[in-house]
Amino acid sequence: MTITQVRPIAAQKMHMADFTHPIWGWFILASTLISIAALLLFALKNAGAKKKKGEAAKSMGHLWDEDLHELNNPLPRWWLYLFYLTLFWGALYLLLYPGLGIFAGYLGWSQEQQYAEEIQQANVRYGPIYAQYADTPVTALIQDEQAVLIGKRLFATYCTTCHGSDARGARGYPNLRDDDWSWGGMPEHIIASITHGRQGIMPPWGDVLGEQGVFDVAEYVRTLGGLSADTQVAARGKALYHQYCQVCHGIDGRGDQAIGAPNLADDIWLYGGSQKKIMEVIALGKSGNMPAHKEFLGEAKIHLLATYLYSLSAAEAAAE
Repeated sequence: MTITQVRPIAAQKMHMADFTHPIWGWFILASTLISIAALLLFALKNAGAKKKKGEAAKSMGHLWDEDLHELNNPLPRWWLYLFYLTLFWGALYLLLYPGLGIFAGYLGWSQEQQYAEEIQQANVRYGPIYAQYADTPVTALIQDEQAVLIGKRLFATYCTTCHGSDARGARGYPNLRDDDWSWGGMPEHIIASITHGRQGIMPPWGDVLGEQGVFDVAEYVRTLGGLSADTQVAARGKALYHQYCQVCHGIDGRGDQAIGAPNLADDIWLYGGSQKKIMEVIALGKSGNMPAHKEFLGEAKIHLLATYLYSLSAAEAAAE
């Protein structure tokens, strides 16, 4: 489990130009043009006939597999013309589209521009569908099967990479189907997490506690989660816990959603509940980042996405 703090992260875009020297643009330009020119010269050099009309083909002196000779026959014209066409097509493409390093192409096309245009078209087409649910509270919207289905599709598109297709997460990625929420599981909390992102930080305590101290605190934390532990060791760990850990996780280990400090008093472990894993987190610390999606998704999509997530935890709670 980790100690976390609220620190919204602004979305950042990184391009090749941010971490490469401009000289590489010139290198790509020069190497590409030289390659095309070399291929053209090679084709022209080998285009002419290497034997006179009516003259029998002669060996070029190259022999393979004892009896396979390279003869001085000219290149087939259809192959040669196709090769010229390929070089012409490649040169034309590089004039129109980016591919020559610093040269952006005469058409001015870019993947960012195309993406923005496609997003704009999608917003015009699908925006009204999302907007019609924007004024309905999430607590009421979970009763609307169509709204929940749209939220589920949004989750499948944008969230499954980290949280899994079933929203049960993985090691280091929270399970979104239970009621264990580090930052709060009410609709407004879920919307805030998606909108602004979350930054979780558990500082390393290995140097402060020492190897024995880390072991002792891990034993006590295991007792908070209902796991078996050495009672004498856990008693020593309890004293250290109250000295160093309770300020974030609380005196009873139930955490603090205001700062994202996880609940240690249940049997839900983000990084694993074995003694080894708990000791690793305490000694080395952990850092987790939930990126902000405000600019990427917009309020209407986030509202529907939060509806789907809230429906999962509500259904899980009802089942229990």
